[in-house]
Amino acid sequence: MLLPGSLFERALVYVGTDFLVSPLWDKYIEYEHMQQAWSRLAMIYTRILENPIQNIDRYFSNFKELAETRPLSELRSAEESETVAVASDASETAPSESDGKADEGKSLADGTSEPSKLESAGSTDPEEMKKFIGVREAMYIKAKEFESKIIGFEMAIRRPYFHVRPLNVAELENWHNYLDFIESDGDFNKVVKLYERCLVACANYPEYWIRYVLSMGASGSMDLADNALARATQVFVKRQPEIHLFAARLKEQKGDIAGARAAFQLLHSEISPGLLEAVIKHANMEQRLGNLDDAFSVYEQVIAVEKGKENSILLPLLYAQYSRFSYLVLRDAEKARKIIVEALDHVQPSKHFMEALIFFETILPPPRKIEYLDPLVENLIKPNVDTQNTPSSTEREEISLIYIEFLDLFGDVETIKKAEDRHCKLFLPHRSRSELRKRSADEFLSSDRTKLAKTYNDTTPAQPVSNAYPNAPAQWSGGYAAQPQAWPQPQAAPAQPQQWNPAYGQQQAAYGAYGGYPAGYAAPQAPTPVPQAAAYGAYPAQAYPAAATAPVAAPVQQPAAAAPQAYYNTYY
Repeated sequence: MLLPGSLFERALVYVGTDFLVSPLWDKYIEYEHMQQAWSRLAMIYTRILENPIQNIDRYFSNFKELAETRPLSELRSAEESETVAVASDASETAPSESDGKADEGKSLADGTSEPSKLESAGSTDPEEMKKFIGVREAMYIKAKEFESKIIGFEMAIRRPYFHVRPLNVAELENWHNYLDFIESDGDFNKVVKLYERCLVACANYPEYWIRYVLSMGASGSMDLADNALARATQVFVKRQPEIHLFAARLKEQKGDIAGARAAFQLLHSEISPGLLEAVIKHANMEQRLGNLDDAFSVYEQVIAVEKGKENSILLPLLYAQYSRFSYLVLRDAEKARKIIVEALDHVQPSKHFMEALIFFETILPPPRKIEYLDPLVENLIKPNVDTQNTPSSTEREEISLIYIEFLDLFGDVETIKKAEDRHCKLFLPHRSRSELRKRSADEFLSSDRTKLAKTYNDTTPAQPVSNAYPNAPAQWSGGYAAQPQAWPQPQAAPAQPQQWNPAYGQQQAAYGAYGGYPAGYAAPQAPTPVPQAAAYGAYPAQAYPAAATAPVAAPVQQPAAAAPQAYYNTYY
């Protein structure tokens, strides 16, 4: 049966230095405090202060409280007490013979004996306690300094546990930056611990497993590297092809050719059948090993499988890559062209296939086979509604331009003229009409934006009536406003809003008597319109500055009509 203390120790072997390990240390401290094992408790605090973990300030304060309440003899471990005793004995022994005799005579003359070791130790307890605390304080300061360097990385870790939901980009970059920093520090144990922490949260990301394996291999820890690779390929990311491609390359570098072939076969059969990258890398490996027949067999086996599929997307790319591989390895142009001719019987030309075919012709020795390449390009770029998986107009135009560039390098004048005339006939009319429609729409929107900008730049959005009609009198409250007014015609250029005169508020108070009729009294209607000057004849003959009134319920000024513009501007 395991004791609780041993269970804590087993746990601390794995996570004792993690930044978030505080709850485990707290439980361990609580258990030892209940046992009143003061020396073990002091040792726990010493181990905590060696590492930059969360709440390290609290642990150092608790340690100082413990040192103030318990004697030093209870805080030292058995090993520390033995070390102190040995050092004390070494300092007190081995005196000179003459000094010993003199001391012995002095003692006999004084009638005193040698003081006991306990008294001697008791006399140095304060000094020893200060030294005991000072050693731990130095650990705390060093750990606190390192914590200031990593606290930014730790605070950016939002999800330290595993979850099937993907991490965001910021967290993934933070893990990479944190690993870079710890690796640059050079502490191997910290590097291993941080990688293990990282792979808890990032277990579904092959790049972290690959990085862990490479880091352990660079440090010479091949056992840890092999262990990490096995965990990745067999458990955590076993369905992702990246890790198996990496495993095949790593095993080839170590000389394990059988293991590398097994990794590729697993990719071809189970993980990702028909993966072009796996086919290329497998064939290239066999070619490096000198097995050309096996390299060609890799392509031929995958091509045979893809032929049995209807409308295989991979088949044209496999043929193009197989032809290119054959020429670059064997320098056999006839065999390479034979593969292309065979491909034309089994695949439907596509943009990618034709692009690879044109590029392939550029690397072949002269003469270039333009006579068989031209009809292939023509059949592809001409629109054909009967053909399935027809390329889009943009893709067809791109192929036509690539072919024209190829002819410009390797063709003659006649072939270039033929290709350019065909390109103009197929694409320029459609492009001109589409560009014209787009241009007209842009001009229409631009014209509207100009009108709106002119409207809101010339006048403010909410203009008072007094600003729209600068010669009109100010609005007054009450029934007085019901009298007929003879409004002048609006001016062509609206006036800008005028500022309030500070004296206007005091002068307006003098006209309170004209504010309105009594309640329930209907405002009389004048039989005939009263002239503008007579309406205000009763007011004192004073000149008052025009004032802008509140724009409540005031009609918004209509902007002046903009000059008519041509709909198509300069294009017609």
